Amino acid sequence: VRAQVVQGQVRAPSFRYLNREMTLGFLQELVKILFGYICKSSQRSSKVLDFHHPHQLKDGLEGFSLNLPDQPETLEQILVDCRDTLKYGVSTGHPRFFNQLSSGLDVIGVAGEWLTSTANTNMFTYEVSPVFLLMEEILLRKMQSIVGWSDDDGDGIFCPGGTISNLYSILLARYHFYPEVKTRGMGALPQLALFTSEHSHYSVKKSAAVLGIGSENVAVVKCDERGKMIPAELESSIVTAEEKGLVPFYVNATAGTTVYGAFDPLNDIADICHRHTLWMHVDAAWGGGLLMSDRHRMKLQGIERACSVTWNPHKMMGVPLQCSAILVKKKGLLKECNEFCAEYLFQMDKPYNVSYDTGDKSIQCGRHVDAFKLWLMWKAKGSEGFGTQVNKCLENAEYLYDQLQMRTDFELVFKDKPEHSNVCFWYIPPSLRGLPLGTERDKRLHQVAPQIKGRMMEKGSVLIGYQPLGDKVNFFRCVFSNPATQQEDIDFLLDEIVWLGHDL
Repeated sequence: VRAQVVQGQVRAPSFRYLNREMTLGFLQELVKILFGYICKSSQRSSKVLDFHHPHQLKDGLEGFSLNLPDQPETLEQILVDCRDTLKYGVSTGHPRFFNQLSSGLDVIGVAGEWLTSTANTNMFTYEVSPVFLLMEEILLRKMQSIVGWSDDDGDGIFCPGGTISNLYSILLARYHFYPEVKTRGMGALPQLALFTSEHSHYSVKKSAAVLGIGSENVAVVKCDERGKMIPAELESSIVTAEEKGLVPFYVNATAGTTVYGAFDPLNDIADICHRHTLWMHVDAAWGGGLLMSDRHRMKLQGIERACSVTWNPHKMMGVPLQCSAILVKKKGLLKECNEFCAEYLFQMDKPYNVSYDTGDKSIQCGRHVDAFKLWLMWKAKGSEGFGTQVNKCLENAEYLYDQLQMRTDFELVFKDKPEHSNVCFWYIPPSLRGLPLGTERDKRLHQVAPQIKGRMMEKGSVLIGYQPLGDKVNFFRCVFSNPATQQEDIDFLLDEIVWLGHDL
């Protein structure tokens, strides 16, 4: 049977009619491909990516074509396409992938994703998703408890990423203060203002635009040199907005900024929000994982005073994408804000407790099962296991920081020890080391990181991100969220940067 599949004797459209043995043969071949990829991802001798430009992939490579046929292709070709899709993609589970905040390849999480896809159900009613909905409820309660809320407080829902979780927080805050917006629209409201730090995620401005508040009504609050919001600047911004005739209603504090990994002073911000009767949201998409660590959770001290929290387990906790939650302190607000009581889904006379029909809490209708893989990983690791994983990632950041401090061919963007697993630095090629600080040096240094990144992608041995920020020219940002990364990988990263950039 397996030979028949491999030789292409079964065409794809017949798959739904395959008998048990033929189905097993196809899936066994597919599992071989997936298992081979997982094993290769952990091998340091393998590439992080086999880079090709868009036009090369569109033109087709070695039997791999993106074009869609009119006639069905064989299952042999389908298997080849599965293999090549992985081959030409980026191995985000590789221990030398430092490019994004989400990385790693947790096998238990992968198993959870497979089971979720096999179940292929929806998260709007208990009748079609009884076990998954209960798992989501248990996870949300656990996360709320870790944040520091009491059993009587708290609600939440899993969302398609941190941007949507942040959007929920503004949506809920606006409804909390002005419930009439749901029926009468923004025209019935005063001109609102919200506040976020200059180092916060761009999703706050994007959400203000999407919700009709307007990005210009987002006040960007100054940060200190380490990237933390300055409380006095927040207070001043609120007063200024009121003097302009705007109505402040919401403050976004960040626990783990995207670039610097900075933690805003949550208690100070909470005091200000209390004085001015403002909704306090904490975007802990990146930093929320530190709550799992007894060693590092104090960096989020004051998060329990927030009205809402964004937490992305698909980042520091290593859950396969996507897995993000919006946690809300006020119970019932999610449903009040979003419910429209669609009768074809949410009947009140069902033979079970309909409070478990969570679909009306969401701005979506259909919702993917994102909770199960986190639930399964939590069972496999325990809370302590997640804490150990977080500690390991931050130890890697400290090691890189220590190495950079000792070298003359690199410069740290800021001298302080990293709070999170973000480490920001410049590589200084020999040609720039004698130049005095100033515009000319900055101009040339700005070109170094992009050129090294280009060579890095072509070679495929390692991957790291870069960006400018404010008056700082392009620098590398290394982030650690893969517990498979070892000190040897960090040493390799630095050596590779030097090798790729020594002649610039």
